[in-house]
Amino acid sequence: PTATIKFFGAGTAACIADLITFPLDTAKVRLQVQGENVKIEGANATKYRGVFGTIATMVRTEGPRSLYNGLVAGLQRQMSFASVRIGLYDSMKQFYTRGTDAGIVTRLMAGCTTGAMAVAFAQPTDVVKVRFQAEVRMGDCERRYNSTIDAYKTIARDEGIRGLWKCMPNITRNAIVNCAELVTYDMIKELILKYDLMTNLPCHFTAAFGAGFCTTVVASPVDVVKTRFMNSATGQYSSAINCAFIMLKNEGPKAFYKFMPSFLRLGSWNIVMFVSYEQIKRGMTRAQQYWESPF
Repeated sequence: PTATIKFFGAGTAACIADLITFPLDTAKVRLQVQGENVKIEGANATKYRGVFGTIATMVRTEGPRSLYNGLVAGLQRQMSFASVRIGLYDSMKQFYTRGTDAGIVTRLMAGCTTGAMAVAFAQPTDVVKVRFQAEVRMGDCERRYNSTIDAYKTIARDEGIRGLWKCMPNITRNAIVNCAELVTYDMIKELILKYDLMTNLPCHFTAAFGAGFCTTVVASPVDVVKTRFMNSATGQYSSAINCAFIMLKNEGPKAFYKFMPSFLRLGSWNIVMFVSYEQIKRGMTRAQQYWESPF
């Protein structure tokens, strides 16, 4: 497949995965910020227990639509974000290898590079998505933002451009996620095909499941800090490091590992995304070949 096919295929596949797994992501965000809310609001803070308990509580108290708060920003994020970090991974790998075989160091470098590039221009969409997901909407109470566009404008007006570009924790998180996700998928898929263990859908499913598990183990602490920091008001934390220290001081080490919600989200997202991505690449390549030589 060409770089263009990979670029647009990755963005489309990521949007499909987001549409299917978005309630899990919203539940994950609520669980990640819960300790912070309990500290601020005390006994009145909504209590969530587990991923599915969180989903049930949200549906009961806020309605089913609350599970998809921030979906528009989420799709904007995936179309711009995944297109770069996943779609350009192979091209970046070829750039570093100059035609030679890619080792693990080269793959890690390619993953870090495309992850950082994606954050560089898609970060505002992630900030808005997290803000919508973290907001508890009870009855007719005033909403933090009226729409996705209003959120961009309000954050830029009240917190400045830096409010939309709370980047450092996300650059770190996405460099780690990209390396764990893409390099693990790449290597598991390569080994499966090398030893002829399985092909097509079973191969893609197995490699994606392994990538989701490894990513969760490696990236969960950084992901929790990223969510807290991006959801924070101006001045609440002086930096991502300060956010991590306050979490450790107030809630202990367990606050950094929301493993099951993260794995349910990342595992399912990886499976849907990579399986869709492989099928979209195949379909678009065939369509391109037919277009170039229809007879």
